[in-house]
Amino acid sequence: MEELVPPRKADITYETETPVRYETRGPVAWIVMDRPKYNNAQNSQMTYALDDAFQRAVNDDAVKVIVLAGEGKHFSAGHDIGTPGRDVAKSFERRLLWADHVNKPAAEMLYTREHEVYLGMCRRWREAPKPTIAAVQGACIAGGLMLAWVCDLIVASEDAFFQDPVVRMGIPGVEYFAHAFELPPRVAKEFLMLGERMSAERAHHFGMVNRIVSRDTLQAEVQAMAEKLAAQPRLGLWLTKQAVNHVEELRGKRAAMDAHFHMHHFAHAQSDLTLGNSLGGQDAKSMVAANKKEAGEG
Repeated sequence: MEELVPPRKADITYETETPVRYETRGPVAWIVMDRPKYNNAQNSQMTYALDDAFQRAVNDDAVKVIVLAGEGKHFSAGHDIGTPGRDVAKSFERRLLWADHVNKPAAEMLYTREHEVYLGMCRRWREAPKPTIAAVQGACIAGGLMLAWVCDLIVASEDAFFQDPVVRMGIPGVEYFAHAFELPPRVAKEFLMLGERMSAERAHHFGMVNRIVSRDTLQAEVQAMAEKLAAQPRLGLWLTKQAVNHVEELRGKRAAMDAHFHMHHFAHAQSDLTLGNSLGGQDAKSMVAANKKEAGEG
């Protein structure tokens, strides 16, 4: 969800060279988004670091379970649309069979980039052969939803909330379009069209969240769950994961995402043509202000 005219490379200033922290706790790998200053907004630097971490965990036979978490107050505020580290114009060593995006004109630039860093990466992580758990606290917004949804299980703190407000930008939801698989269709429409926050309690009611715990015990509860999973047979876990994922594919999950991806990029192009901005005239500040107003925070 970026402007079709990206910032110049010289404008990129990273606040950290390590936007993702990797650590092991017994048989569990913890992959921790570590941009708390920006509420773990996802730039490409972070996305490729996440991919490195997932690959590292998959390659390590001592790791049985993978946990994805976010440092600080929030799990993730979504895609980076306004920090100094917003690096849409930068090339990275690509992990999927897509061409580089930086030399592509107009809408082709975003279409190419987001095939890799958003839709493609999320599908890649979803297929990891080891069980994955998202530990979600605070905000899980837009692009943050994608990261939680690729995980097999989601454990949320009591203060966690989920939101996809990008219809405000004229966009029909984030690129990894799992909304109507995570939620009943009418609830998914409400979630997207109104763009309101969904509490952890309501998400749990619909089965989007497996368990709700206190923020203070989130890491301990997730570690205990992961260790219990780690005691199960490795191949049995992998086959079970494939079996359930296959049911989702039979229900049309991949085809639905492919169709939505094109709608998503039509929306970007329409906004750029009519407003000169592919985000519908919105930016990070306006989106945050609108979200806080709707939540009654000022």
